[in-house]
Amino acid sequence: MHQNTLIALLPDLAVFARVVETGNFSLAARQLGSTPSTVSRQIKRLEEALATRLLERSTRKVRVTEAGEQVARFCRDMVGAAAGAVDAAGQLDGSPQGRVTLSAPVAYAKTVLHPLIPAFLRQYEQIDVHLRFSDQSVDPLADEVDLVIRLTDDPPPGLAGRRLGTVRWVLCASPRYLAKRGVPAQPRELAEHDCLFLGEVADDNRWRFRRGVETQTVAVRGRYIANHVGARLEGALGHLGIAALPDFAAHAALHSGKLVQVLPDWDFRTRAYQGAVWLLYPPKRVLPPKVRVLIDYLAMRLSTQADTQWGEHEQGRPRAAAAPRRKPANQAASR
Repeated sequence: MHQNTLIALLPDLAVFARVVETGNFSLAARQLGSTPSTVSRQIKRLEEALATRLLERSTRKVRVTEAGEQVARFCRDMVGAAAGAVDAAGQLDGSPQGRVTLSAPVAYAKTVLHPLIPAFLRQYEQIDVHLRFSDQSVDPLADEVDLVIRLTDDPPPGLAGRRLGTVRWVLCASPRYLAKRGVPAQPRELAEHDCLFLGEVADDNRWRFRRGVETQTVAVRGRYIANHVGARLEGALGHLGIAALPDFAAHAALHSGKLVQVLPDWDFRTRAYQGAVWLLYPPKRVLPPKVRVLIDYLAMRLSTQADTQWGEHEQGRPRAAAAPRRKPANQAASR
C-alpha cells in the first residue's frame, strides 16, 4: 500500500479501534463526537481499502472477525503511540497539565482517594482529575485510564506500579452495643452476638481468625446483612452489632471513639479483598508529568511504609512484573 494511502487511513484505523473497544457504532460515535452513519462509512472505507471484513454487523452490536482482531491490536498500538507522542511533546516545558484518569474500587475511592483530590487540584491548577468509581477489574492498557488502584498481593504482569500500603479487615462495634451485650474475649464468643457480614456466598457468615499458630472459625449470625462497606459501617454506628470492615473504612470512627475494635489481637481472615494496595499504570519509558505528579502525591499521602516499588523504572525503563502466582480475583471494594 502506498504511504500516502496509508496515512489517509489513519483516522479510520483510530475509529475502528474505538468501535472494537465499545462494541457499538452509536457509543463509539458519541465518544468521538461523530454520528453512527459517519462511523459506519469510515469502517466500510477501511474494509474496502484492506480488502477484508473486519466486523460482522447486527442491529444492536458488532462482532469482530478474526482478521478484525488482528487489525484492532495494531490499531490500539497506533493510538497508544499517538498518545505517547503528545505526552513526549508535553515533556518539553515540564509543566504538568491535562487530564489524568484514575480508576479505583468504589469504597476505596470514596473513603480514601476522594478526600485527597481537592488539595491536589489546588496544588496543580493545570491538571484535571477524572476519578472513576468502579468495582470492575479495569485494565489500564485497554480501558483508556492512566492509573488503576488494585487491592491484591499478586499484581498482574506487564504493568508498572507503586505499592501504597496494605488493607486489612477489622471487627468493630459501638461502645453502646458492647456495653449492652458485652465484649467478646475469644472469636468463638461471637456466636452469641449480632454480627454484620457480607452475605454474598453461603459461608460468608463463617469468620476465620488466627493468632500465632492458633486458629478459630465461628459461624456468626445477625439481623442485618449487607454487601456494602458503607451500609455495615452505618449499621455498626447505629448499634446493630459487630461489623466486619476494611480498616480504611473504619479508621475515622475508631479514631473518634464512635466505634471500638473487637478482638484486636486476632487476625481476621476474609476472602474479600485484602492485602497490598497497588497503584498500577501502563509501562512507558517516560511518564507524562501530569501522571508522575499524581503518582508521587498519592504515594506521599497514602504510603504507610517505606517507598516500596514494583515494576518501577530501572535505568529509565519500566520493568515488567513476574508472572503472578495466581490470577487475582475481581474483588469489589464495595464489600
